[in-house]
Amino acid sequence: MTNAALVLEDGRVFRGEAYGATGRTLGEVVFSTAMTGYQETLTDPSYHRQIVVQTAPQIGNTGWNDEDDESSKIWVAGYVVRDPARTPSNWRSKRGLDEELANQGVVGIAGLDTRTLTRHIREQGAMRAGVFSGQELTDEASMIEQVKASAQMIGANLAVDVTTDKPYVVEAIGEKKFTVAALDLGIKSNTPRMMAARGIEVHVLPLTSTFEDILAVSPDGLFLSNGPGDPATQDHAIALTKEALGRKLPLFGICFGNQILGRAVGRGTYKMRYGHRGINIPVIDVATGKVAITAQNHGFALEGTPGEEFTSEFGRAVLSHYCPNDGTVEGVRLLDAPAFSVQYHPEAAAGPHDAAPLFDEFVTLMKDAR
Repeated sequence: MTNAALVLEDGRVFRGEAYGATGRTLGEVVFSTAMTGYQETLTDPSYHRQIVVQTAPQIGNTGWNDEDDESSKIWVAGYVVRDPARTPSNWRSKRGLDEELANQGVVGIAGLDTRTLTRHIREQGAMRAGVFSGQELTDEASMIEQVKASAQMIGANLAVDVTTDKPYVVEAIGEKKFTVAALDLGIKSNTPRMMAARGIEVHVLPLTSTFEDILAVSPDGLFLSNGPGDPATQDHAIALTKEALGRKLPLFGICFGNQILGRAVGRGTYKMRYGHRGINIPVIDVATGKVAITAQNHGFALEGTPGEEFTSEFGRAVLSHYCPNDGTVEGVRLLDAPAFSVQYHPEAAAGPHDAAPLFDEFVTLMKDAR
């Protein structure tokens, strides 16, 4: 057994054993309440530069397969679990979770009290942290100093790290009905698949794309993906969004894309105390009162009051959805332009699937625009 420590910037230290790779990693410590879907969580680009704590005590039971990745690699900065599975058991499993973490150089820690840790994050807020093991495990004062010297999440421009290097196309399944330009802020693999299943040819474009690049694919709509970091840093994506709104190009955004659309229509964003991360988070549609259980991963949110109507340079808009747990705004809808967004993940590969019909709504928006 190799000793390890999770060190928080407020000086709290949790001791455990190395899990995955040994060494040192720094990032923002956050918790996810999902009881399943850890492979999708680990490969979600939205978790870039975050140390993820799993609140479910047993992790790794189904091992690691080669089908469920949401991107080309594990993006989390570090991983924290209580009781790792000793032997994975699933017919699709190719190797153990700990083996995959080690293969990809992800420094983790196991065997600590994740319940106490989660309560601490809820009370004190998400904060900078580090996982140290092997030769990097030194005296507490030195480790705390390293954590305090690491980058803050406020002001972090991280989407540029996870966006695709070059455009690529996901073909429509069956008859092609629409073409969508998807701005990659950290897109997950299941998102283009969900659109392809609805007859959409998806052109995934780098964040650096110009609006001329978007128009070059002759899109019926623009999609703004999920992604990591502070939305206040995304001047370019916000400018592209404004161009699309000005031309009344149908637009759909999720998660980070919701914050981009919100800022494009004049709303501010703020850093949440500890964010929403999991696959069991309720959301209420203000217009219908309908509740959806959703997958979420965000540490920033839009300012405003659920149901609030306001005027933007593109006409009237409404804050359309909210989380009943804390009143957080979870959606924006323009009333005078074909655009809407939600803070959650309708493409959730690990579930739940309550919000999947939002892709159908996007199809309707594009159909009406024609």
